[in-house]
Amino acid sequence: MCRQCEDPDRSGYVERLREGVADRGWLVQGVEGAPLYPPWAYTIGLSGYGLPELVVTGLPVLAAADLLNEMAAHVLHASPPEPGERVPLRGGPLIEVVPLAEPSAHLVFAVALYGTEIRALQLVHADERGRWPWSPDYRDGRGGQPVLGARHEH
Repeated sequence: MCRQCEDPDRSGYVERLREGVADRGWLVQGVEGAPLYPPWAYTIGLSGYGLPELVVTGLPVLAAADLLNEMAAHVLHASPPEPGERVPLRGGPLIEVVPLAEPSAHLVFAVALYGTEIRALQLVHADERGRWPWSPDYRDGRGGQPVLGARHEH
């Protein structure tokens, strides 16, 4: 059983998150996939710097955590990517930045620490052939990466 599930009111888990953010600057919250829902992950702590939290859907939790940790470290020393911006990752996929329409609906524990007015950016990743989830042939039609906001095309 997961730590947050063992704590019915979640106050102990939220306090551990608060301590972890204070120690490390940010954390990554992973959400395991289920048969009908792909895995996803998001940062907790960037809001404390006045920055948007970062989200990834459709990657295994450990791969998502690696990507989010790398990008979180980058945005703390540079400005966050702009909506619609495409960023090639060294040794990884091309990503496009999409602002979340309703961050408070998805980032439960970031909201618990920072309130419902948080902002978030999704790092949408292309598949191995460079196709995007808004394309019908993404992952040969298998989908698996929900996009949680509207694209801003440049």
